[in-house]
Amino acid sequence: MIKYKSIRYVPIVGSYAVVRFVSKLALWVALILAATILLSATFAVPDNTPLVLKSESLPFTPKEFFIADVVDERADRKTVAHLIPHPAAGSAPSTTAQPVDLQGGGLNSLKQFISKGLHQDTKLRPITIRLKEMSIREMPAEQGRVEGKAVVAMEFELEREGEQVKLTAYKGGVRYIRSAKQGDVAEPALRQSLVEALKYLNTWMNKEAATNEKLASATKVNFVDYVAAIAHDTVFYAAERPLKWADFTGRPSKPSSFAASIFPSFSYEGQSEVINGVVHINLLVKTYMLPSSSWVKAGHLDAYALNHEQKHFDIVKLIAERFKKKITPEILSVADYNSIIQYHYIESFREMNQLQEQYDAETRHGLNQVAQEEWNRRIASELAAY
Repeated sequence: MIKYKSIRYVPIVGSYAVVRFVSKLALWVALILAATILLSATFAVPDNTPLVLKSESLPFTPKEFFIADVVDERADRKTVAHLIPHPAAGSAPSTTAQPVDLQGGGLNSLKQFISKGLHQDTKLRPITIRLKEMSIREMPAEQGRVEGKAVVAMEFELEREGEQVKLTAYKGGVRYIRSAKQGDVAEPALRQSLVEALKYLNTWMNKEAATNEKLASATKVNFVDYVAAIAHDTVFYAAERPLKWADFTGRPSKPSSFAASIFPSFSYEGQSEVINGVVHINLLVKTYMLPSSSWVKAGHLDAYALNHEQKHFDIVKLIAERFKKKITPEILSVADYNSIIQYHYIESFREMNQLQEQYDAETRHGLNQVAQEEWNRRIASELAAY
């Protein structure tokens, strides 16, 4: 609305003064009318009326997610649109876009649009939308037309185990050209852009739900013991194949009072795959001894001494079995199962070293035959249970 300054005047007594006053008044009225006609032909009528984002039922029903929250992270949260106003009758189109927001604000309008248009099953995966952009920009085009562009940008996150897991992102929109006098074009363009963003999320979730680890809901652990032919540098544990003195091919790195020494250990390798939304963790466990780091002195190659070294190897196997028992779906987190497995492996490795030291201390490195027999029974009994 164009505003004008009010004109103040003082009445003058007398016939001549009255005539002169009437003449001046007529002149002012004529000037005002002329200015009004000139200005209306030059400027468009401003229209800052907020846009009403209409609700509509979206053309799909989510089977993998519901929208738990929408977080507004737009750079400009005050205005959604900059629109060219409709010109007044007989006037030229405006070249200046005016700021226009959604009725109730951008964030509230979007939340209401989702609430009314999208079926929400809270038993499904909770998704957070981070709204990066939601805008409409218009500018003058050729032949008195107006060119518009609606843009929507969102990032989608999964709420899982108290953390936000980034899933995917979307940016898209709609372009349009309208006549200067045509209305009700901007809101449908924005609404279509929002529908396309949510359709993208639904399609992505349906495609990725069964195989994407970020969307997995449970874990399953599968263990395999590594069994291989004896190599020149490694002997892998096998119950049916006990150690032989021929497996001790190394030499002491420094003078030792012991008759023999063995270097046993265990390790694991892991791979994972997602099948029907479950992370299958496949762990390959290797229990082994290194011949080049294990040795025996001449004159001590008897069965009793070999049994003592075998029990060192058996202890490693025992710890490896305990480690496998610890790694269950109940202690694993879908979000970070690797760290949990690694932690328990380190703890098991520490337990292995402590048990080896205890074994040597109580048997006095095999010299205490009574203690040795007790350890023989203890180890055999526990291994049999596994």
